[in-house]
Amino acid sequence: SWSLRGWLLFEAFGIDRTTALLDFSLDSVADQLAAYAPAKTVPTLRTPEGAILSDSLSIAEELASRHPNAGLWPSEPLARATARNLVAEMHAGFGALRTDCPMNLRVAYGDFRPSDAVQVDLRRLKVIWAHARATCKPDGPWLCGDYSAADAFFAPVAARIAGYGLSVSAPAQAYVQAHLADPAFRRWRAMG
Repeated sequence: SWSLRGWLLFEAFGIDRTTALLDFSLDSVADQLAAYAPAKTVPTLRTPEGAILSDSLSIAEELASRHPNAGLWPSEPLARATARNLVAEMHAGFGALRTDCPMNLRVAYGDFRPSDAVQVDLRRLKVIWAHARATCKPDGPWLCGDYSAADAFFAPVAARIAGYGLSVSAPAQAYVQAHLADPAFRRWRAMG
């Protein structure tokens, strides 16, 4: 799921990159990442100067610095601050949803029963997504106006909600559907 975030940060904002794919069916993932040391996870970005960034939040911030006109963060201060807060909370939280609902785009579960802890995470998503939309008043489906890094960070959550058939509010379900229909998300899913 974290590789989805990294890929969307390039694809959705039209940032050129050269992609190296790892084969996680092999036992040699560490060997495949050796050229990107000290990274041990994906996504990993190597800048033209040789810096290694192996955290999706650091990648988002570096890309926003290098490509200020790409729109990774909203230009309006209220929306930008809201988007950054959303990304920080997503980056640090929702452990039950991540643990109980591993991302797997190849299957859909019809009889999954979420734990109480996952229900807490889903309620929190409802609150913060509704707050972002009420604060930023976007015209379209995204949280803070145009598609931003905040939406890239919530794309794996949308995939989990859909894949596990998790019950969410109608506005949250519309947000999930926007992700599933997004061309960049669909390309990543097809490639996977």
